[in-house]
Amino acid sequence: MFGFTRRSLVFAGLLTAAFAGPVAAEEAKLPVVASFSILGDVVARVGGERVAVTTLVGPNGDAHVWQPKPADARLVAEAKLVVINGFGFEGWMPKLAAAAGGKAPIVVATTGIAPRQAAEDDDHDAGKGHGHDHDKGGHDHGGLDPHAWQSVANVVAYVATIRDGLIAVDPGGRAVYEANAAAYRAELEALDAEVRAAVATIAKEKRRVITSHDAFGWFADAYGVEFLAPQGISTEGEATPKGVAKLIRQIKAEKITAVFVENMTDKRLLDRVAKETGVTIGGELYADALSPKGGPAPTYVDMVRHNVRLLTKAMAGV
Repeated sequence: MFGFTRRSLVFAGLLTAAFAGPVAAEEAKLPVVASFSILGDVVARVGGERVAVTTLVGPNGDAHVWQPKPADARLVAEAKLVVINGFGFEGWMPKLAAAAGGKAPIVVATTGIAPRQAAEDDDHDAGKGHGHDHDKGGHDHGGLDPHAWQSVANVVAYVATIRDGLIAVDPGGRAVYEANAAAYRAELEALDAEVRAAVATIAKEKRRVITSHDAFGWFADAYGVEFLAPQGISTEGEATPKGVAKLIRQIKAEKITAVFVENMTDKRLLDRVAKETGVTIGGELYADALSPKGGPAPTYVDMVRHNVRLLTKAMAGV
C-alpha cells in the first residue's frame, strides 16, 4: 500500500545495520578509567577491543601534582572499572572516588607486589629516595616508592591483576582478556631480557645516572644501575641547596657522564647542575608519563626502550 517492495525493505534494513553497527559496537565497549598514561596503555593492551580506556593524567602529565576536575569525577562515576597504580601514587584518588559516588570496582595494579621503601633524607641528598607526606597537594607516598612500573617484571604482575579485574566485571570477555594478557606477558618478558642484556654491556663502575627526581629506584634494583637525584620520589618536593651542592661535588669527583631530565619535570634544576659541572644533559627520560602519539614513548614498551637506549649510550660515554 505504501509502495515498498520486499527487496526495498531488505535494502533499508541493511543500510540501518550498516550505520548502526559501529555505533552499537562502540557503545558496547566496557568503559574503564586508568589513573595515568602508562597504566592506561597497559589496560588497553589487556582489554583490547572490548574496552574503551580513559586516562585521567594524560601523556606528559605529572600525577604527583595533578588536581581532579568535576569532569574527572563524572568519568569515574560512569566507569565500570577503575584501575590505579597504588603505593600512594594517586593521593588524590580517595577524594575523587568519593566525589564521583560511582560503584565501579577499583583495581590496584600493584596488588601482590612487595613494596619498595624509599629512604628518608631531609636534605634531598643525591642517590637516595625520599618518603614525603604532601598533605597540601593530597599526595602521600607513605614512605613507599610508587614507581613500580620501572621494573618490567612488575608490569607482568600488573597485567595479571588487570586481566582478573576485567574478567570480574566482564565475564563474557574472559577468553579475549586471557589471550591478550598472555601475548602481552610474552612481549614484556622479552623486553625485560632485552633491558638486562643492554645494561650488561656497560661496565659496572659506569652504571651511575643523574635524574631530576628519584623515579628510577625500581629500575636500579632490577637492573643494577645507580640513580642519583636532587629531588625525592615526588616532583612536589624541592631540592635543598645543600643537597644540590653535594650532588655537584659528587658528579665532579666521580666523573659521572649520564645526566637526564624527565618529560614531566622542570629542567632548570639540572640545567644549573650541568652548567656548574660541565656535563651535557643526555636527553629526556620518560619516568611517570608516556609521550603523546608520534613522540618517542607513546606506549609502555616504547618508553622502556627509549629510556634504556639513552641510558646505555650516556653511561658508556658515547
